[in-house]
Amino acid sequence: MDVHRQAAEILSAYKSGDIIPTLSGRDPAFDLAKAYEVESEFKRLRGVPPVGLKVGYANKAVWRALKLETLVWAHMYEDTVHDSVNEITLPYWRSPKIEPEIVFNMKQPPSGGADAATVLDSTEWIALGFEIIDSPFPDWQFKPADFVAAFGLHLGLAVGEPTQVSSHLIPSLVEQLASFKVRLLKGDTMVEEGWGKNSLRSPALCVGELASRTALGPGDLVSSGTLTNGQPIAQGDVWKAELEGLPLAPITLRFA
Repeated sequence: MDVHRQAAEILSAYKSGDIIPTLSGRDPAFDLAKAYEVESEFKRLRGVPPVGLKVGYANKAVWRALKLETLVWAHMYEDTVHDSVNEITLPYWRSPKIEPEIVFNMKQPPSGGADAATVLDSTEWIALGFEIIDSPFPDWQFKPADFVAAFGLHLGLAVGEPTQVSSHLIPSLVEQLASFKVRLLKGDTMVEEGWGKNSLRSPALCVGELASRTALGPGDLVSSGTLTNGQPIAQGDVWKAELEGLPLAPITLRFA
């Protein structure tokens, strides 16, 4: 398949909210290597500076079923990452979902496969965030290669209040990131609970795994994989995520 043509089709769907057939369904040989080529061309065509990477499939439990050997990733952009917001307007509505994630701001690239302490030593700050995703493919049915090619289904990332990672906090953060609990609420109703271990046993280890697969640079943001199932959202919804066992500020987001 022609990389430019496929990237242009995905960009058109991003702008219009159209539904398109999966790339893997059209070409059974479409794999992750080709998907990263399409995602890179999408980035070039979009022409907006990238500000970091979002992670997909950070839960190892799904790797065997999906024939994955590691997590996957896609770019986030200057105009899709929103700091300290409590209301967000999406560019279109298909069937968006919300995912609570831990966001890392890197002060330097960690070594690939680094342990949690080394990752945190390379981190400027961490925050609780909401990743908003939407699928251009029918009925949310796609393969990991389609996820990558379609820029990780990324519509936006809302980043909550950051906590600076100082050296004296690192030992406790190593333990807390592996064991904390998140509560996801819609209005006043709790929808789901999740845990830090859902992101490759710890979001910090997730960043280490990502660094072993692709380059990270100073100032890059990393959205380190969802802590719960993606939950469907609608206009007017108010969602909140709060943590137990990790001293990060909660985040509340209304969909305008």
